[in-house]
Amino acid sequence: MAPLLVTGAAGFIGSCLVRQLIAETDEHVVSFDALTYAGNPQSLGAALNSDRHTLIRADIRDASAVRKAIEAHQPRAILHLAAESLSGPAREAFRFHHISTDEVFGSLAADDPAFSEVTAYAPNSPYSASKAGSDHLVRAWHHTYGLPTLMTNCSNNYGPYQFPEKLIPLMIANALTGKPLPVYGDGLNVRDWLYVDDHAR
Repeated sequence: MAPLLVTGAAGFIGSCLVRQLIAETDEHVVSFDALTYAGNPQSLGAALNSDRHTLIRADIRDASAVRKAIEAHQPRAILHLAAESLSGPAREAFRFHHISTDEVFGSLAADDPAFSEVTAYAPNSPYSASKAGSDHLVRAWHHTYGLPTLMTNCSNNYGPYQFPEKLIPLMIANALTGKPLPVYGDGLNVRDWLYVDDHAR
């Protein structure tokens, strides 16, 4: 069976997905990651040394590296980012899964209904605006070129191997060392949390 190619595979959510795929399935996985500040090969755990796993250190903005990886491994799907044209049965089976965030929908007041697939985009930060922009690019590729896409908008993830500047690991680390626990804004923001293992599964 052709492998899965996972971009950003040494990051927080990507590494969880790769660990699950190697531990819980018979899949072969090609991890593609630039290993920048948030990418750590050790986050891949036991998957790093599995004979069903290959790690490619490269940037998805490097078209030559992406092309080389796709040609060498012939993945049947790419999870998260880059895509190349395919033909025949491989094209029919191909899916481009774009993982976004619920932050593209803005903020909810206490009495607002939950976000849904028809919620209007209203990003409130440069981060969420950039994610909204990537969502729109994925949508445009689907509608203009017929790229078979899936898009999911998860809430805040937490769990093992998360970068320590994020809220939950920061609060835990600060509490363990007796440091102040920072309150963001006026302290009234409400966040929805999703355990990273559940998201990857």
